[in-house]
Amino acid sequence: MKTLFLVRHAKSSWDDPLQNDFDRPLNSRGKKDAPAMAKRLQDRKVAIDTFVSSPAKRAKRTAQAFAEIYHSTEEKILYRTELYHADAETFFAVIESLADSGKNIAIFSHNPGITDFVNRLSVADLVEMPTCSIFALTVETNEWKNFRKAKKGFLFFDYPKSES
Repeated sequence: MKTLFLVRHAKSSWDDPLQNDFDRPLNSRGKKDAPAMAKRLQDRKVAIDTFVSSPAKRAKRTAQAFAEIYHSTEEKILYRTELYHADAETFFAVIESLADSGKNIAIFSHNPGITDFVNRLSVADLVEMPTCSIFALTVETNEWKNFRKAKKGFLFFDYPKSES
């Protein structure tokens, strides 16, 4: 049995409208929400042993905030360029390529792809994953390469403005 946490990056800054999308940083709310959501996840007694992120600045900073709360280091974060504006098929490919030693994996990425992927995995029918939201599910497999066909179970959906 494995667990997958899909995390949309925290709120990004639009202070510089000419800034390259890839390089957009977190805004003040994003800088507050990322560690708060990581702490909320940790308070659920949830372990994360593998962090996988888009290398875009806002996703990277969100993953770093989670890793810090989990007493991990940035060197332990796997950056996968294909997670930047990934579609559902790319999420499948990334997950299926992960090492089986990772039992509880958190993936940090972007909309609209992350919402589309969540909707492909469940009957959640989300219109949009809010910034810094977490969609968690169990995966009945011992090998990530079997992810696509493995039975999945919904665990929870949480986001900064929820009442959790």
